[in-house]
Amino acid sequence: MPPHRKPPWARHARQAHAHERHTNHGEKTRPRDFSAQKKAEDERALIYGLHAVGEALANPKREVLRFLVTENAFRRLDFREAGKPGLRPQIVSPQEIARLLPSDAVHQGALVEALPLEAPALETLAPEGILLALDQITDPHNVGAILRTAAAFAVNGVVVPLRHSPAATGVLAKSASGALEHVPLIPVRNLADALIALGERGFMRVGLDSEGEATLDGVALAAPLVLVLGAEGRGLRERVRQSCDVLARIELPGRIKSLNVSNATAIALSSVHRRVKSG
Repeated sequence: MPPHRKPPWARHARQAHAHERHTNHGEKTRPRDFSAQKKAEDERALIYGLHAVGEALANPKREVLRFLVTENAFRRLDFREAGKPGLRPQIVSPQEIARLLPSDAVHQGALVEALPLEAPALETLAPEGILLALDQITDPHNVGAILRTAAAFAVNGVVVPLRHSPAATGVLAKSASGALEHVPLIPVRNLADALIALGERGFMRVGLDSEGEATLDGVALAAPLVLVLGAEGRGLRERVRQSCDVLARIELPGRIKSLNVSNATAIALSSVHRRVKSG
């Protein structure tokens, strides 16, 4: 097995931890700061942005507790077909939504407070298609962008460590642009053990590494397959590398040889999706 090397991208992870506050129901009233207990906060997700909110409202599996929206954003959302007849939108000003979010959040006049989606257990996933596995990728912007790409390429799920991965709320949900409602995040206690278990169920495990023994385009692929991506700046951890069947690199013809992890994911999934064969 080759020595530890960085993946084909290198960028410092940005940490974005939003303090989530919760408010009462009722129209035309200022949302009340509800930041009581961390446990209550952890059990709720704040989702903002037109695409993310629209997909959350349309998802029958997503339990929405409150829906805050400006008059302009409400006209742009097709709430009539959202499938949540018991939910009353609370019409508020943009500033009232902004007060509940980080100062740099672009909410587009729409926010929902919702319960997290139930994550499927790893062993319940059908041995088919493509999965992603993210090894301690902590930047919610990157994970959200990866989810968006995963939804575009019909990925069946994204496996993440229970620790060292961002919460499925706020920045991540906004960056995913609704993909969080379509591609499940599957938290596991130990990523290497999860990869071993997937291998035992017939999944081909392909790790991306800048100096892998083969190019990704040159690897013979077969479904079911899990594509494993490493953390910003440090790459795949050694035991995760050892749990892969092959380490492959993305061949880059230009002078710049590094890519952001979300861009690398898009290129890799394009290659994999075109060539994967049913096992």
